[in-house]
Amino acid sequence: MTPTIISPPRSAPAPGRPPATAAARPVVAARRYAGLDGLRAFAVSVVLVYHLFPGVLPGGFIGVDVFFVISGFLITSLLLREHTGTGRIDLRRFWVRRARRLVPAIVVLVLVCSSAALLIGGDVLVGLGRQVLGAATFSANWLSIAAHASYFSQDSPELFRHLWSLAVEEQFYLLWPLVLVALALVRPWWARLAIVSTVAVASALAMALLYTPGGDPTRVYFGSDTHSFGLAAGAALAIIVARIRPVDLDAGESTLQVFVRRWLPGLGLLSLGGLLAAAIAMHDDAAFTYRGGLALVTVLSVLAIWAAVSSGSRLGRLLELRPLRYVGARSYGLYLWHWPVFILVCALVPDEHDPVMAPLVGIGSLAIAVAATLLSYRSIELPIRRHGMRGVVRYAAQRMRASSAGRARGIATAAATALLAAATVAAIALAPAATGAQTFIENGRAALQKPSAAPSAMPTHPLPAPTPHPVAAGPEISAFGDSVMLASAPALQESFPGIAVDAVVSRQMNAIPDLVRTADAAGALRRVVVVGLGTNGPISPDTLETLRRAVGPARQLVLVTVQAPRSWTPGVNATLGAFAAAHPEQVALEDWQAAIAPRLDLLADDQIHPGMSGGRVYAEALHAALVRLSEVAPAPVGHPWDRIDTGSR
Repeated sequence: MTPTIISPPRSAPAPGRPPATAAARPVVAARRYAGLDGLRAFAVSVVLVYHLFPGVLPGGFIGVDVFFVISGFLITSLLLREHTGTGRIDLRRFWVRRARRLVPAIVVLVLVCSSAALLIGGDVLVGLGRQVLGAATFSANWLSIAAHASYFSQDSPELFRHLWSLAVEEQFYLLWPLVLVALALVRPWWARLAIVSTVAVASALAMALLYTPGGDPTRVYFGSDTHSFGLAAGAALAIIVARIRPVDLDAGESTLQVFVRRWLPGLGLLSLGGLLAAAIAMHDDAAFTYRGGLALVTVLSVLAIWAAVSSGSRLGRLLELRPLRYVGARSYGLYLWHWPVFILVCALVPDEHDPVMAPLVGIGSLAIAVAATLLSYRSIELPIRRHGMRGVVRYAAQRMRASSAGRARGIATAAATALLAAATVAAIALAPAATGAQTFIENGRAALQKPSAAPSAMPTHPLPAPTPHPVAAGPEISAFGDSVMLASAPALQESFPGIAVDAVVSRQMNAIPDLVRTADAAGALRRVVVVGLGTNGPISPDTLETLRRAVGPARQLVLVTVQAPRSWTPGVNATLGAFAAAHPEQVALEDWQAAIAPRLDLLADDQIHPGMSGGRVYAEALHAALVRLSEVAPAPVGHPWDRIDTGSR
């Protein structure tokens, strides 16, 4: 049957008049799938732990991919049932329902959190205009990509960064019904399944191919083209589930029915366990995550959903436990509120990442987010979902006419809304162009783009008194680092003219061995290699050993400790210290954390990134490490500043 699209009546019914009859607007009764609220509860729980308690569930971000599969499955099931039952897909009605479901809660979230950010001020306001525009147009993912805003960076606490996933979903909601209308023209169901599955595979392959190991994965993580495989896989599952029929005793079971009855229950339980394992073990900086890991999470989600919604499923009954259903029904609000609340609380609490304070900040943020979610769910989401915006407005108008108390409440609500809207506009207008950390980083990036200082010049900033042993000079040093070294670059160039600095934001230690090998192969790797990493995640001794071998026995290595209020900082510094102590003849430790500890006022508000004065402390700590190295293995005879290497940086 050729699908048709219908539109609702041009004018809304008059107040008090019943809605259009079923003959005028065919309605297909919604079907509730067992177990999906439980899976939503799992997905939102791991995301909350990932954000609010960093390091506890390193792979908690996979909850978003579980949501994608659920959304693709539910939306496609709804549209297929409507087309099967009525021969039509009412696109306008579908989009209105989606808007009712998503928009009101986001509007309240943006107004409240933007107003709170205005009261706090500072870094939480940075980029607010772009974020509000992204929330209003469901384009947050692409606007962030265009602005080069990193999802994984620690120096830009964006209030509405998490809305990227809702943008991906809403773009799917906008386009997918149109695609499904076209797919309905394809007769064999297996051909439709093949087309949708191909879309899913193509998206996963695009993520794998466009991902750059060691680089920032924000582009492939945020992109609708590279991260839509979960939505497409959910849609494919909906096509399969719609084809399953009760067993025909005369004809016997089909292969698909045998699979569902015999194998799917066990696979569903194993898949749920696999998702939990991924939340525990998967890391957002690992190449595997983007080259098959998230695709594997999608496959596990498909199997878990399929097993849960199958008739008589034990997994479905397990996921129907009342606490899981309760959390799952409110998962949208929990996802909306938890991140902005966490950012605002962190901005208010000093030392929010201190090992003692961090759990308290997480618990407090969770409590506030839960309270906001319950209030939003009861007062905004449910009434509008059931009665629509017009129905809610009519009801409010009736309450205002009915009593003076109702009028007072209505006037107070309107005044509060106007005040929040004005505060949001003011917050956008007053937002600074960059955070303090971003300013320091940009200064470092600009310094590296300028021509090198003359290597023969002495440093303008006095370093500690010279030692009897010649110390490595700038032209003998190759430095690799993350945003901390990038922010320190002006001071390093001042103190070590001719130093080669290769530093980028959000770099991880596991990317350095390959960079060192590449520089060595190009003849650009110098006698002393300085590595300043660990701000963005843990470091393993195996990676350090791989790095030492890449550096080679003829060169020396300086490892820089980490100053960052992060849960993994003590472990990183202990690993670096133990490795340096195990190889004293080749490896020295630059104790940046100890050097800057008495002068945290020289860092940005994030207590991570140094300005020029802090960078000079960084350079002094590096000089001390180079002195220790020179005493272990003295450099060739001659003044260090006379040994000029004209190799490119």
